[in-house]
Amino acid sequence: MNSVTEKLQILESLNALDKTQTEKVLAYIKGMLAPNQDELEYKRNKREAMKEIRQALNGSRRLKLSL
Repeated sequence: MNSVTEKLQILESLNALDKTQTEKVLAYIKGMLAPNQDELEYKRNKREAMKEIRQALNGSRRLKLSL
C-alpha cells in the first residue's frame, strides 16, 4: 500500500467520525505532539547540569595550566 492510499483511508476514517470522536482524536494528536511538562523540566535540568559540568571542567583546566 502506498502513502497516498494510506492518507486517503485516514481521511475517509476521519470523515466518518462524529464531533465527539473527532474532538477526542484531535486531543490525542495534540497530546502526542506537545512535549510533556516533566520532559521539559528534565531537559532544562539536564542542560543546566551539563553547563555547570562544562564550567567546572574548563575551570579545572585553567587551574592546571596556571600552576
